[in-house]
Amino acid sequence: MKLIYRTAYMNKLASAMGTPDIKVITGIRRCGKSKLLEAFADQIRASFPTANIIRINFNLLEFEPLMQYRALHDYVEKHFVEGCNNVVIIDEVQMCEGFEKAINSLHASEKYDIYITGSNAFLLSNDLSTLFTGRTFEVEVFPFSLAEFAQYHEITSPDEALTRYLREGGMPGSYLYPDERARFVYISDVLDTLVLRDVRQKYRIRNAEQLKRTCEFLMDNVGNISSLKSMAAALSQAGLKMNDKTLAAYIDHLCDAFAFYRVRRFDVAGKKYLSTGDKYYLADHSFRYAKLGTRRLDFGRIYENMVAIELMRRGWEVYVGVLYQKEVDFVAAKQGQRLYIQVSDDISQESTFEREITPLRKIRDAYPKAIIAKTGHETTDWDGIKVIDLGRWLMGQTGEFDA
Repeated sequence: MKLIYRTAYMNKLASAMGTPDIKVITGIRRCGKSKLLEAFADQIRASFPTANIIRINFNLLEFEPLMQYRALHDYVEKHFVEGCNNVVIIDEVQMCEGFEKAINSLHASEKYDIYITGSNAFLLSNDLSTLFTGRTFEVEVFPFSLAEFAQYHEITSPDEALTRYLREGGMPGSYLYPDERARFVYISDVLDTLVLRDVRQKYRIRNAEQLKRTCEFLMDNVGNISSLKSMAAALSQAGLKMNDKTLAAYIDHLCDAFAFYRVRRFDVAGKKYLSTGDKYYLADHSFRYAKLGTRRLDFGRIYENMVAIELMRRGWEVYVGVLYQKEVDFVAAKQGQRLYIQVSDDISQESTFEREITPLRKIRDAYPKAIIAKTGHETTDWDGIKVIDLGRWLMGQTGEFDA
């Protein structure tokens, strides 16, 4: 498989090298976590030729004897080299029974720089503090961004890249398949493994159909404000009865496994978070097409999904803005900064442009405000509100709201 250099993640890993933390690479299945660690190991070898890299990949049969924590621990200790920078890199660590005991012991010895990755359902962000007694440094990896997609396919035009990315998405393993149908079969299988195997196995879910239908409902309603009550009612009308508590648990599991991202609402005028009416965005929009088909592409919602995930990828906290009964697509926050963003498919009609810009004009503070849409033009300014081309922004060519 063709590899690209994923600069932001590599820099983040490099910044943590040598710290006493356990470095944990998380993210949805098949988004490139193992290949990222492979590239990072190569970078270490090139920069520090004397480093001793102890690499274990539990996907490979040769490491099957290590699938018990004592065997894993003893293998690493056996390969320790005195006087060197000893780097331990383990892929699919959850396949080792009791892996946390081995990792905690190796970390406590203060002899190793430890990097691990594993199944997203078994190595959750919420579980890290209980799994590991030492500090952890989490690097969350997303599917390919538009910029990475363009780099992989050697596309320079933002418009061409966006047109293809809209249909093909950011799951790099799918790029090996020659046609759209084959790609969607691959992507569908990845989601089935995530939902029907990993999540069911971890949480011992008996009713697979309920979990599957919950996932499909969230995909079909990506970017819509939804309450548990309304979702349960909609699923009941479709013939799938489920109480609010069960539905809430399924949604939590899907979000914990990085299939979806929950975005809360923020009252812009009252400067407070709202407890109801969340939105949900897919880790990658290609899952929706693979599972629900492409007859209803719904560009506006998919572009909104792209922007939400890109903001998260760049390190922003993302919320839905509420202002006097109006909605602002995103309020993004990071280190004391704040952004207000509207996303639109097409603002060439004056009525559409006015609809998008009006909520932004009503916000009275001085934080940056922007409309991100498929304009095909360079960034313009309308009374302090920027109008930014979607493709150029996703490609990182505008200089606006970078990581």
